[in-house]
Amino acid sequence: MKQKQAIAHWNGPKQSEEVVLENLKTVPKLYGRYSRMEQDWRERFIDFCCGRKTLPFTYDPFFKKIFHPDNHPERLSRLISALIKRNVKVRGILPGEDSMMDGESLLILDILVELEDGSLSNIEIQKCPYAFPAERMSCYSSDLVMREYTRIKGRLGKNFTYRDMKKVYTIILFEESTGAFHMEPPCYIHYGSVKFNTGLELELLQEYCLIALDEFRKYPYPKIRSEQTAWLSFLVTEDIGEADRLIEEYPWLEEIYREAAGLRTKPEEVLGMYSEALRILDRSTVHYMIDEQKKVIEQQKTRIKEQEQEFRKAIGERDMALQEKETQLEEQNRVIEELKRKLELLDQKDK
Repeated sequence: MKQKQAIAHWNGPKQSEEVVLENLKTVPKLYGRYSRMEQDWRERFIDFCCGRKTLPFTYDPFFKKIFHPDNHPERLSRLISALIKRNVKVRGILPGEDSMMDGESLLILDILVELEDGSLSNIEIQKCPYAFPAERMSCYSSDLVMREYTRIKGRLGKNFTYRDMKKVYTIILFEESTGAFHMEPPCYIHYGSVKFNTGLELELLQEYCLIALDEFRKYPYPKIRSEQTAWLSFLVTEDIGEADRLIEEYPWLEEIYREAAGLRTKPEEVLGMYSEALRILDRSTVHYMIDEQKKVIEQQKTRIKEQEQEFRKAIGERDMALQEKETQLEEQNRVIEELKRKLELLDQKDK
């Protein structure tokens, strides 16, 4: 009975859409920021303020609000532990400035953390899967290895050995996955590391955890009770009714949902997070469009080169045909000249 009562109140008091808008209009700066958002984002904001929807936790500002290790160190540790199936403890977030990567894939979340044992983990959520192909994934993982190397060697100096290196975990959650993820039988989470065909056992540093959130949503089997299921369900759930059912299954999630619901009393902060999410998405979209345009330009250059080669080949074949005709004409002219000489000789004899 207590659990049902808690569920009934975690979402807090609800406001009507009219009241939310009237309150926004009393602060022109807030209402202006709201008005500049696209229609679907305005609707999501209003639905949250009215208690109909939760926050979009797969976007950077909202995720970091809930999981930031400075405020809730245990949450991110539990999430990563559930995803990689290994008990870890997050020590803190690391800055991204020392990365050798350009970081311009279509990210809606990018967070790099150091675990208690010194290993590193990079968590990313991808809006567009085509912006994060396997080649780029390999580069990001290698970047983690080099960060690990630089940090440990800088700390140990001459005492450094490669055995001091720790694992690095590249965790990618795809909002929408490519065709390669749509497997039979269906599977939504994939673990990877370098293996040798001979069975040679070497503990290499790079490990991967790839999660197709669209596949997770699609099939009933992820509903098997586990902490991993709880966290992934939390990330993809937006409807309040679904959140209620999730809390019934995993009561410890109520604290997080209650904290998020409390942000309805801070519309300026929430609008700021929405604006930041849009800014990140817009910037990343531009970079993605630039990458796509570069790809189109390269394809056009390749096609132009092919057409140029085809043209040159056609010109060459035409020149050869012309040369053959000229040779034939020269031969015909030679024959005519020879016949003329014979005629002249015959004419001389007749005289």
